[in-house]
Amino acid sequence: MKADDYPLRDEGYKLMGAAFEVYNELGFGLNEEIYQESIEKELGLQKIPFDSKAQLTVLYKGAPLKKKYIPDLTVFDDIIVELKSVKALLPEHEAQLLNYPRITKKPVGYLINYGKPGDLEWKRIVLTHN
Repeated sequence: MKADDYPLRDEGYKLMGAAFEVYNELGFGLNEEIYQESIEKELGLQKIPFDSKAQLTVLYKGAPLKKKYIPDLTVFDDIIVELKSVKALLPEHEAQLLNYPRITKKPVGYLINYGKPGDLEWKRIVLTHN
């Protein structure tokens, strides 16, 4: 596998290490805002650069829209993170994740679900073309 086949691999490992640390500490099923604040603290402890609820510009035919996209986290400047606390990820959650890198031109997205009993559920997507 070439490095280009797995962009931001090391950064993704670090992100998921922080996500698992939060899951190991708090378990599953709490309010999404609890996980949001906890992962922000953990990213800070691990010195992983992130922005919380940053307003990202969405472009339409190259022109910026007034409406901004506000992901839960942007990590390492290029990874969009959407947090959930639901019993199971649904197709609409995955569709939401697929749209974020496409509309923001960020290359990688993670969907992290803290609501599933027994295991942290997550998905990673990569933008293959702009």
